Amino acid sequence: MRILLVGAGGVGSAMAAIGARRDFFELMVVADYSAEKAARAVSSLDERFVAAQLDAASAHDVARLCRARRITHVVNAVDPRFVMPIFNGAFAAGADYLDLAMSLSDARRGVMLGDEQFSQTEQWAAQGRLALAGMGVEPGLSDVFARYAADHLFTEIDEIGVRDGSNITIDGFVFAPSFSIWTTIEECLNRPVIWERDRGWFTTEPFSEPEIFDFPEGIGPVECVNVEHEEVLLIPRWVDAKRVTFKYGLGTEFIEVLKTVHKLGLDSTSPIVVGGGKTAVTVSPRDVLAARLPDPASLGTRMRGKTCAGTWIRGTGVDGQPREVYLYHVVDNEWSMREYGHQAVVWQTAVNPVVALELLATGAWTGAGVLGPEALDAKPFLDLLGEYG
Repeated sequence: MRILLVGAGGVGSAMAAIGARRDFFELMVVADYSAEKAARAVSSLDERFVAAQLDAASAHDVARLCRARRITHVVNAVDPRFVMPIFNGAFAAGADYLDLAMSLSDARRGVMLGDEQFSQTEQWAAQGRLALAGMGVEPGLSDVFARYAADHLFTEIDEIGVRDGSNITIDGFVFAPSFSIWTTIEECLNRPVIWERDRGWFTTEPFSEPEIFDFPEGIGPVECVNVEHEEVLLIPRWVDAKRVTFKYGLGTEFIEVLKTVHKLGLDSTSPIVVGGGKTAVTVSPRDVLAARLPDPASLGTRMRGKTCAGTWIRGTGVDGQPREVYLYHVVDNEWSMREYGHQAVVWQTAVNPVVALELLATGAWTGAGVLGPEALDAKPFLDLLGEYG
């Protein structure tokens, strides 16, 4: 296996560090628009890791680098606006593909998350090639939990609800998201999607249906609200359930900041001209906001607490009795910083695509077309994840 990892930010750098402890691949090219950032991500790793400069917005450049390095698998670890050029570049070069977030929605055109990718599933399947979409933690591990529950714990599922929460604090900052603000805005300010068997997919208002969810391992109760997320678009395609939701534990203060960002138009991705004459520059407000906030990858030493990703399922158990379970994965920031030098949120996201790559390398996972994680057997994944930590 020869891997092209696109993105040397927090998640990409953590993926490289995690992969360095495994022996299932021959080469990992870590590529980023910033050659310096890519070089930094591989500087302390073994000779299997090399750095490259890459414009992720160019499918042609992605394909060219794949061919030059004889890449078999492309992993997309950058924000979701680059999904389609990387996805198309991998296909053009004859490589398989994994990502951590799917192609963007566009309410004006009636396009849902992942629609652009799923529209090409026949082409991928016809060539016996796999595009494994949404293989991070959420989506990703959350979808694996849904598959496991359907196969081993339930005979009928009334609801699958992904619930994400933490008790993480960040010293020294009034507002500092622990994940990409670009992605956070996209998820939280778009209209959330819900799936119901009798209605199909439909949307609701941002931050709707608040509930208090009691997270395990000392995190405790956190208010969770609906946000737009890939699991709601993925799980119903392969897992039979009456209802599927995704709720994020944001907290009142975080929600109010996001609402203010929206009111001021700072969530816009449309470029505006700032200044005039020779000093004029064109930039999108969201990119300005992202540049102004601290890099999530740099926050690890200031972070305290744990983050939890999990899938709550209720229905009828295999014994015929009502059942309710929460399958989850908790990462303590102190542990991830000590063991890997990466903060908990990015480490938890990064470990899952590495596990998936190892399953593909060994043949434990196989498939063709554009698939979600729940299309594949959950047990090998969960067994191997336990070895990683």
